[in-house]
Amino acid sequence: MSDNGFGDDPVGPTEWGDNPNGVGPWEVERDGPRPTDSRYDPDLLDAGDRRNVVDAYRYWTREAIVADIDGRRHPLHVAIENFANDANIGTVVRTANAFAAQAVHIVGRRRWNRRGAMVTDRYQHIHHHETVADLLSFAQEHGLTVVAVDNTPGSVPIETAELPRDCLLLFGQEGPGVTDEARGGASMTVSIAQFGSTRSINAGVAAGIAMHAWIRRHADLSNAWT
Repeated sequence: MSDNGFGDDPVGPTEWGDNPNGVGPWEVERDGPRPTDSRYDPDLLDAGDRRNVVDAYRYWTREAIVADIDGRRHPLHVAIENFANDANIGTVVRTANAFAAQAVHIVGRRRWNRRGAMVTDRYQHIHHHETVADLLSFAQEHGLTVVAVDNTPGSVPIETAELPRDCLLLFGQEGPGVTDEARGGASMTVSIAQFGSTRSINAGVAAGIAMHAWIRRHADLSNAWT
């Protein structure tokens, strides 16, 4: 298993573009004395901050933001199988960042389309595992209960399931879903209730629903940004 950090893509338009929610250069008349705290980036104070970050992190360095999130991440891990270069991974990473998940694990191919992550991979710990067996070994070593998310016979409705706190939610790629090996290594499989004609929910959407189900049960909502 190897860690690919916060991504190696250059900062692009999504990070620095004309973000209407961004802020301009720091102005003493408007904002008060210029910060000298080491968390603040002098270049951002001079040029403005157009990044896709909450207001509390405006002008902070990336390293400072990651360190702050690390101090309050949830014991929730998320894994997605990537044997066919699944385009949903970016969405999963972005949602995991929004919920301050401990880490996202990608099984299989290392390459994935980062566009959907909206640069949140720079603030989210991401690990790569060559095989499902490697992922399951990681979970066992770190005391994580593996919960597969797939609409298969015998699955437990996530709406009523008791998701464990120290949890690794495991998602399959778009189409075939969770592999037999991954499902066999999970302690339980949960499904998401559906009422329409489609056979399955988009993998990125399913991941968001499942992560939020965990948040509702275990997160301290008083710590959420408003």
